[in-house]
Amino acid sequence: MLPIFYSFRRCPYAMRARLAIASSGIRVELREILLRDKPQAFLDTSPSGTVPCLSVQPVSVQPGLVTDARVIDESLDIMLWALNHADPQGWLNMPPDGHALIARVDGEFKTALDRTKYATRYPDEDPQEHRAIAAGFLGELDQQIDGYIYGKPTLADFATLPFIRQFAFIDKPWFDAQPWPKLQAWLTAFLDSAAFAQIMSKYPPWQSGDAPLYFPE
Repeated sequence: MLPIFYSFRRCPYAMRARLAIASSGIRVELREILLRDKPQAFLDTSPSGTVPCLSVQPVSVQPGLVTDARVIDESLDIMLWALNHADPQGWLNMPPDGHALIARVDGEFKTALDRTKYATRYPDEDPQEHRAIAAGFLGELDQQIDGYIYGKPTLADFATLPFIRQFAFIDKPWFDAQPWPKLQAWLTAFLDSAAFAQIMSKYPPWQSGDAPLYFPE
């Protein structure tokens, strides 16, 4: 039985999970959901009720022995699950500080991004102050990038790029006017890539009883 992968096309967390699954070549059953109308099967599966969520089905490894089913509902854990099964592009061949960089993206940068993009949700926060915090991080990242963050494609790039994309499109003319030429070229190359096109294919929302869809196709 294939793993069942619950996703939402525009969610950056789901994007990075799809990037790793596609890179690994592992095939999953894809269930695209609407966040405003979550199917009960998804809510029964995901402890947090958030995407992405991967349900790894019981697998018979030999007669009489079946591996345990489990649910993975953290995007970075899904990336690592996929790449630990197969990593043909060597994304896991990353300097140790790559994990610290990803933690900064998931922590301070995502906090600043949310308070910039969704300012009305945080009426006591100053969106301009948070945009400046995010910009400070991106200025640092621009100085580090040499084609990619570590000079070659790694987990750090593809765990980070969906969030940089989200921030950039809050105000794209402003983003494009910043003195970040290497970061801007890095993001543009990603947006123009076959990998990005592959993960952004549109699928109808899943409902119980639908014929299965698979990713990668």
